[in-house]
Amino acid sequence: MNIFARAAELEELNIPFALANILETSGSAPRHQGQMIIKADGTTLGTIGGGMIERYVIEQAIEAIQQRDPRVVKGRMTRTGPDSMDMDCGGTMSIHIDVFGLKAPLILIGAGHVNQAVAQAAHVLGFDITVVDTYADSLAKENFPQGSKLIFADTMVQAIDKLTITEQSYLVIASNHEDKDAITKIINQETKYIGLLASKRKLQTLFSHLKNIGISDERVQAVYSPIGFSIGAETPEELAVSIMGEILKVKNGAAGGLMKDDPRINRKRLVLIRGAGDIATGVAVRLHNVGFKVVMTDIAKPTIIRRSVSFAQCLFDDTATVEGITAKKANSYNSIFKLIDKGMIPVLVDEDCKTAAKLQPNFVVDAILAKRNLGTTKALAPHTVALGPGFMAGVDCDAVIETNRGHHLGRIIYQGETAPNTGIPGNIGGYTHQRVLRAPEAGTMRCHVSLGDIVKEGELIAQVNDTPIIAPMSGKVRGLLNEGLEVHQGFKIGDIDPRGDKADHLSVSDKARAIGGSVLEALLHLDMRSI
Repeated sequence: MNIFARAAELEELNIPFALANILETSGSAPRHQGQMIIKADGTTLGTIGGGMIERYVIEQAIEAIQQRDPRVVKGRMTRTGPDSMDMDCGGTMSIHIDVFGLKAPLILIGAGHVNQAVAQAAHVLGFDITVVDTYADSLAKENFPQGSKLIFADTMVQAIDKLTITEQSYLVIASNHEDKDAITKIINQETKYIGLLASKRKLQTLFSHLKNIGISDERVQAVYSPIGFSIGAETPEELAVSIMGEILKVKNGAAGGLMKDDPRINRKRLVLIRGAGDIATGVAVRLHNVGFKVVMTDIAKPTIIRRSVSFAQCLFDDTATVEGITAKKANSYNSIFKLIDKGMIPVLVDEDCKTAAKLQPNFVVDAILAKRNLGTTKALAPHTVALGPGFMAGVDCDAVIETNRGHHLGRIIYQGETAPNTGIPGNIGGYTHQRVLRAPEAGTMRCHVSLGDIVKEGELIAQVNDTPIIAPMSGKVRGLLNEGLEVHQGFKIGDIDPRGDKADHLSVSDKARAIGGSVLEALLHLDMRSI
């Protein structure tokens, strides 16, 4: 069979394959023109010349299919040197590898008017379409685009049993009276997307049913319902646009929303937060949840104690998730907006806040909590807010937030400064200094327990060099430095919450949440004042 006819056939069947094409050669090469098809299992059609170079191209093609990533590979037909292929021809070859047959699988459960319209829209967008229903008339070929796979069964459960559902699948349930059977059958499947078309009242009934049969809240909340974007859609065609818009958002890892609100274009809701510890994270959570686009910066190895509620932890682990919001280490300025598009919070290593000049945010929030100003000025952004002692509102920044616990916690100051640092940790169960763990000497931190562990008084918590750090009381390990950090004598390395199991070490603290609310108020006030 002609190689291009075979490629067209595989593409029509949506079978993944790579097409390798010789771009250029020089000197003595096994072949100067040619194409080769490589399937995911390594089987081939055609040749680019054989030998070690062809074996290498096959390996690269299989990897390209798995990663959905086209590439150009180069080889030198020599025994040694860069790109050598352990061959004696002496020439060089460049081969382009492209990937095909990777249409996203869209499964439409129900063949009514809405899913008929969804199929038409999805076909234009390049999806591989499968439709199931229990009514043969609804599955008439003329209702769906050419190439759609149509599956009939006596019951919806039987129809779904005939499907191949994978982690790459997108599912839309619009089946009227059979949606209960459908969602029950597929709710535990690992997929890219499950959308359910249902009225608010029916949705409550279906979700209650799922919870009653033991489906976890996480699974239920992962269902996209009400389905689609809110664009006032009523007709099947309008609903199809709304649904496919949401599916494309998920497929492309995009943030959604209006283009005019894209932070690349409109910086009005772009916030840069200096620091990414637990208080800064509480601020970021409040701002992110109301639609601000948040970027955070910190030092390369931040000495965070409450790691489970600090986005700075992503600088050690690549990602950190707090209350359902994920922060990810941004390795370059160019990755910032890609992460924002995915609904994440980028965190950069930037001790001196050099990012601000290029990012040009509308707001800068200094949440380092160093008890002194480490370089924040009003020149960093149109609106600047700082947390705690060390700042003079009206001079260093536009507003300062009180961080001392008590009656004035969260007070916004537009002229002047906050109360001075007391140096006394917050009172929990009658304990202040007693619950704080400090380094007995300078050296390297080593952990013997984990965050969230329940420990007893006298138990070994950590060590600095060879010196042990013992629990001063019983309770829950609520804070603990990262393993391997260098500390100086007297440095705070952890804390124990005497409330034990009743203490919550996985969600934003009341203090951080209160301060976050005050920052939100200050940003809105400053922005309104500038109009």
